[in-house]
Amino acid sequence: MRQYAGFWALLRLALRRDRVKLPVWLLSIAVMASYFANALQVAYPEKEDLKAIADFMDSPAGTVMSGPGFGWDDPNHATAFAGAYALYLYLGAAFLTVLLVGRHTRVEEEAGRLEMVRAAAVGRHAPLAVTAVLTVGASLLLGVLSAIFILPADYGVGGSWLFGASMTMVALVFGAIALVTAQLSGHSRTATGMASLAIGSAVAIRGAGDVLADQGSWLSWFSPFAWAQQTRVFYDGRWWPLLLGVAAAGALFAVASRLQARRDLGAGLLATRPGNAAAMPALRGPLALALRLERTSLVVWAAVLLVLGALYGGLTDSVQSSLADLDNQMVIDAMGGDPTRMVDGYLATCALFNAYVVLCYAIVALHRLSVEERDGRAGSSLAAAVSRPRWLLAGLGAALVGTVVALLAAGVGMGATAALVTGEGGHFWDVVLGTLFYLPAIAVLLGIGVVGFGIAPGWLNGVWLVAGYAMVVGYLGFALDLPDPLVDVSPLSHVAQVPLETQSALPLVVLTLVAAALVAAGTARFRTRDLTAG
Repeated sequence: MRQYAGFWALLRLALRRDRVKLPVWLLSIAVMASYFANALQVAYPEKEDLKAIADFMDSPAGTVMSGPGFGWDDPNHATAFAGAYALYLYLGAAFLTVLLVGRHTRVEEEAGRLEMVRAAAVGRHAPLAVTAVLTVGASLLLGVLSAIFILPADYGVGGSWLFGASMTMVALVFGAIALVTAQLSGHSRTATGMASLAIGSAVAIRGAGDVLADQGSWLSWFSPFAWAQQTRVFYDGRWWPLLLGVAAAGALFAVASRLQARRDLGAGLLATRPGNAAAMPALRGPLALALRLERTSLVVWAAVLLVLGALYGGLTDSVQSSLADLDNQMVIDAMGGDPTRMVDGYLATCALFNAYVVLCYAIVALHRLSVEERDGRAGSSLAAAVSRPRWLLAGLGAALVGTVVALLAAGVGMGATAALVTGEGGHFWDVVLGTLFYLPAIAVLLGIGVVGFGIAPGWLNGVWLVAGYAMVVGYLGFALDLPDPLVDVSPLSHVAQVPLETQSALPLVVLTLVAAALVAAGTARFRTRDLTAG
């Protein structure tokens, strides 16, 4: 038991450090589940209204975006909630534990705090065991809160607890995956990026598998999200798919423990390739350095977006045939409102979804600023002939360059396959340009992040709240019947749905000016505050 010495003291420390952040995460996801469950009944009070949703969600496009769905032939509010919104709550659960694990493993090692802790009477496996227990506890609490918060919607006690259990399972599996990736890489961003890539891959595998066969195919079962959806919550609920997740999480926890025992503190099992002794002249600047540090992460994200875009574009022909004779006005409105251009509406919707994924990448890339400052490297850079505005704008510039590349990857992937399956070459440029038009809106969100960073490194996290609001408004605003003023708050709502609509220059210019003003304000504030480290 000496290997676990100090476990209880470390657990109390971890709980104290997360006494604000973790409850906010848990309550935010639970409240979001409650909001979806209750708002659905307000937005679609009659069964005929739900039938309109079912007609779209049961199509290939709806299946890719939300899952196979069970009970769409005779929908009720409970099955509509599970079929349309559960996947996005599962995503929140997955990212909750991935970020939680990264914060208590690699971040601690990189900052040097874990080395100081291990210098005391602390066993070798105690920190990992604390992170595992914290992950399990957070996952269980998330499931309990999710179930309790949707009980007022009157969807049924048994189904509510099954939904909560599926949330717990998803959080457990991806938390365990993050524990494994934390042993593989010696850098927190890479480890978290690998776990995030696992989330994206699981979404893509589930989408492809669910389209291959009605209510999911054999391919779907390679995704933990499919395990949760195959519980058929609120339909004919079954608990046994959750056992797959429990078994997988247990195995991954064991693998993480074995891997941790075989590496040195501060190092990863994947060797870091040494760089050149001297940098090339082209790399001797803050922007070049920021781009070089972002290179690996950008390549991974771009590859995922290329595949995701190709998947959506490849479904264009099937969407065209499935929606050709649709006369349901509510579904038509959801796809842009023009029954003669449903394919354009589908491509515009997918472009918006890809823009949200790119937005997540852009914020993650901007977070390198806070990481560099926390680890003391910002101070080293600023000790040279580099001004604060130049250093800050270099980090922002790297995030913007990465955003352009990521948008291009998503647009090219979807545009190329859409043009290929439909035989209409015009789809390629329409989709590429329609995707790139989201750049100024994403820049506004990055500007908000710069303002937060200018105040304090931790305030940069506030941009996630704005991004989350923009995602809810953009993707679920129609279903929840939100008023126009609430929709207009989102910068992405001011971008036209190309190719369904024509993009005018004025909104893009205004968004660009707003982004520039935010960056200027954040830069001015950063020049006057003290640096923090550790």
